[in-house]
Amino acid sequence: MDHETRYRDLLEQGLQASRDQRGAAAIELFALASDVAPAEGMPHFLMASEHAAEGRTEAAERAFANAVLLAPGFHLARYQLGLLQFSSERAGAALVTWQPLLDLPAGQPLGHFVRGFAALARDGFGAALDEFRLGLACSEGQPALAADIERVVAAVQKLAPPADGSPPPADAAAGHVLLSAYARGLH
Repeated sequence: MDHETRYRDLLEQGLQASRDQRGAAAIELFALASDVAPAEGMPHFLMASEHAAEGRTEAAERAFANAVLLAPGFHLARYQLGLLQFSSERAGAALVTWQPLLDLPAGQPLGHFVRGFAALARDGFGAALDEFRLGLACSEGQPALAADIERVVAAVQKLAPPADGSPPPADAAAGHVLLSAYARGLH
């Protein structure tokens, strides 16, 4: 069996293990795929996703960072790495990670989402909502990503100052701190 076939087989087996809720087996298979094709970022991205799903944020961050290191143009890996940093109350690190995504064309949702989070980090609720909505408008075919951002939009709407200029309710302000570290369980 050639390397490419072995690599693809290991990825498919890992994805099946993930679908079967066998996270440890999936991670092991993705690690084997990485051994077969060490220059590929995809196995690291998939390992990171498994780690994140199991709440192992440090391992997830390392794996997402490896994916971005190996594949700097892998936009979804870069976005997820930044999202993990943002949700760990490290908005500055997230904004640095996301910097290349700011140059994506207007029809790409990730650029809008990143600008939305950047506005949110500055308490620019209106600008954040505008960017999130622009991203949602062009996120067709990415239902999981859209669902996450729709939850963020709902949370930001609760934090935004009322149209009459009065301050938001006290409980809304208390809930911010980078959207309570991006809703603690989203990623």
